[in-house]
Amino acid sequence: MQLTELATLRQSNPVDMIEWVASAREWAFERSCDDELAVAVAGVWTDYSVSFSWVEDIEALHLGCAFDLRIPAHRRAEVLQLLASINEKLLVGHFDLWQNENAVMFRHALLLSGGAEPTSQQAERMLTSALESCERFYQAFQFVIWADKTAQEALACALFETQGEA
Repeated sequence: MQLTELATLRQSNPVDMIEWVASAREWAFERSCDDELAVAVAGVWTDYSVSFSWVEDIEALHLGCAFDLRIPAHRRAEVLQLLASINEKLLVGHFDLWQNENAVMFRHALLLSGGAEPTSQQAERMLTSALESCERFYQAFQFVIWADKTAQEALACALFETQGEA
């Protein structure tokens, strides 16, 4: 018998863990079907729509985090340059352009091959990581779209960190 022939019995749907974490944290969420859950999260700069989806055929829990930021056609090339520059700096997850909506989205996936179950810590870390990345780079997208900055100028502003106290 080959390894690929072994049937894996999963104890629960990984989206159940996300629902449990969202309930425990009192986050507003909606479960549209067994394999999807949407969470609304208020950030410092904007509100985020976070979706978790269980993708059975690759055994992955996918996270997509979108924010309301439409890209004008004349700034699209610079936003794509910014996406590439930001993604070079990220260790986990990535930003991409959601073509249908012409909007930026942060994406990440947790592989749960062989029947692995997600922990509440993994679920929380996935969401926290996505929100931290979105909050960290949101202003860079704003600078490119509304202030006509180059990708490199916008990224330099977003990565600027103050030290000490005034």
